[in-house]
Amino acid sequence: MSQASLDDDELFGEAATEMRDDVEASLADAWGALPDADDVWESDADNVLGALNGLKSALDAGDAEDHLRDAKKWFTMGQRADAFDDADDLEEEIEDLEATIEDISEASEQVGELTSTVPALRSALESADEDTDESDD
Repeated sequence: MSQASLDDDELFGEAATEMRDDVEASLADAWGALPDADDVWESDADNVLGALNGLKSALDAGDAEDHLRDAKKWFTMGQRADAFDDADDLEEEIEDLEATIEDISEASEQVGELTSTVPALRSALESADEDTDESDD
C-alpha cells in the first residue's frame, strides 16, 4: 500500500476502530477479573469468622480496576477526538462496571468491619455468660 493510497480519513477510521477495540477488550478483561459469584456466595468455613474472612478475600476486584482505567482512558480519548460513531453502549458498560466495582468495594469494607466486630462481640457475650454463671452460683 503506497503512502498516496492512505488518506487522513482512512487512517482516522482505522485508529477509531482500534480505539473501540481497545476499550471493548479492556472492559472484557475487567469483567473477567471480577470475583466469581460462587466464591462470594458459598463458604466452606466452620464458623462465622471463617466465613467472613473467606468473603473478604473473595470480595477483591483485583485487576478489574486497572482494566477499567484503561477502558476509560481510551474511551475518553476516542470521545474527545469524536472518533466513535456511537459510543452509548461503551459509556453504559463503563458505568455498569464502575457501579459493580464500587459495590464490591463497599461490601468488602462492610465485611471488614464485621470481621473485627464479631470476635469482640463473641468475647463480650462469653464474658456476660461467665458473669451470669457466677451470679447463679
